[in-house]
Amino acid sequence: MRFSRFVRGVFASFAMLVVLFLLGPLAVIVVFAFDKSNVQSLPIRHWTTHWFSVAFHDPAVRSALWLSIKAGLAATIIALVLGTLVAFGIHRFRFFGRDTVSLMLVLPIALPGIVTGLALQSAFNISHIELSIYTIIVGHATFCMVVVFNNVVARLRRTSTSLLEASSDLGARPVQTFRLVTLPMLSTAIIAGTLLAFALSFDEVIVTTFTAGAQNTLPLWIFGAILRGQQLPEVNAVVVGVLLLTAIPVAYAAKIASGDSAEVLGRSTKP
Repeated sequence: MRFSRFVRGVFASFAMLVVLFLLGPLAVIVVFAFDKSNVQSLPIRHWTTHWFSVAFHDPAVRSALWLSIKAGLAATIIALVLGTLVAFGIHRFRFFGRDTVSLMLVLPIALPGIVTGLALQSAFNISHIELSIYTIIVGHATFCMVVVFNNVVARLRRTSTSLLEASSDLGARPVQTFRLVTLPMLSTAIIAGTLLAFALSFDEVIVTTFTAGAQNTLPLWIFGAILRGQQLPEVNAVVVGVLLLTAIPVAYAAKIASGDSAEVLGRSTKP
């Protein structure tokens, strides 16, 4: 279907408005991160990178950053293993309650974060588990697993079983089939799900608030500094760093997913 030049122009203008609406607030933060003044106002009279140095040498920021990285990596590993295994189980086997299990897996990310966080905190309190980095990891893994599960199960549904059957017919053992056939076919989906899960964990605030206790991740540090109305220029600099740290894995995951979709589309259109 071909559209007229006027319709294409309308669509392009609308797309630009959406992009500005989404990226405009982020651009404001990035601009003020280079403002020398402690008071955020326009126009900016003096530009500086001083606040990035302040944020880098702040022990509280570095400690919170390291905690976020450790919690994010651990939660991502747990989500990767469990999400992949559950995706295989849901896709390959038929059993009673299969649809219920699928619903329960998606529920943590579908529910409001405050509900998930409150439920986790109550469970930890009843079990007499002290809030620490381990409870943060468990809390993050509950919704990170959904991302991995969705990516892997979507790939499995698009993957033909003929290659697996051919591998078995040629005498390959199940472990060999998984290592040489299944895993390469799922590699891009697993990588994309892993990167998205880490980015999601690194940015999480609400669930972390209920599961962190005295621990302070980087998003919690930012949230606390904003509530106190202190260190706002430093907060802007930290936010720019967070944007870069999360944008890189998300962009790479999107590139992998789009490239993989194009490959699948190309295979489906071949005679």
